[in-house]
Amino acid sequence: MPDYSFENEMHVKGYKTVCGVDEAGRGPLCGPVVAAACILPDGFFIEGLNDSKKLTPKKRDELFDIITKNAVSYFVAEASVEEIDELNILEADLLAMRRAIDGLSVKADCALIDGNIARDFKIPAFAVIKGDSLSMSIAAASILAKVTRDRICAELDKLYPQYKIAKHKGYGTKLHIEALKQFGPSPIHRKKFIRFLDDTENIGRKSV
Repeated sequence: MPDYSFENEMHVKGYKTVCGVDEAGRGPLCGPVVAAACILPDGFFIEGLNDSKKLTPKKRDELFDIITKNAVSYFVAEASVEEIDELNILEADLLAMRRAIDGLSVKADCALIDGNIARDFKIPAFAVIKGDSLSMSIAAASILAKVTRDRICAELDKLYPQYKIAKHKGYGTKLHIEALKQFGPSPIHRKKFIRFLDDTENIGRKSV
């Protein structure tokens, strides 16, 4: 379970305001990648907080409300489908994270980044592998990013109901791929992620 060990380590190093940063949506075939930055009150315990992928949607929604009500500061940002296609998913992911940190109303003087890459940030940034299971701040950011992206997917589902995005959240499930083959890609699909469809004869045509 996450705790404040990494945050406390940063405090010992002289950093006063530590934010946790995580993303959601690197793997899906459509929609933006979403990143969140979050500063929690020192030692603030949130019961049940963990890596968002290990929690039910109901629990994530409950924690989302607790985090947004109690955080010192938080901000959720995106990198668009167009930016993902132009840059690549890693660079778009980092871009969204930088935007999330920049959007904090209370500025952090260092950031704990989930994963193994932390580069080109305006403030000192430290990568924490599996950070969403280890750091309270990163776990909180994980919840904010995941819930926000799921809500975006619910809206995209209304715009493009033929793909059933609300069910698979944009991931390459059998249902999603079959819909892509039947209806072809939409403007919200990541071109670089659906290249496997290039050789499919039925792109843009309904199955007969």
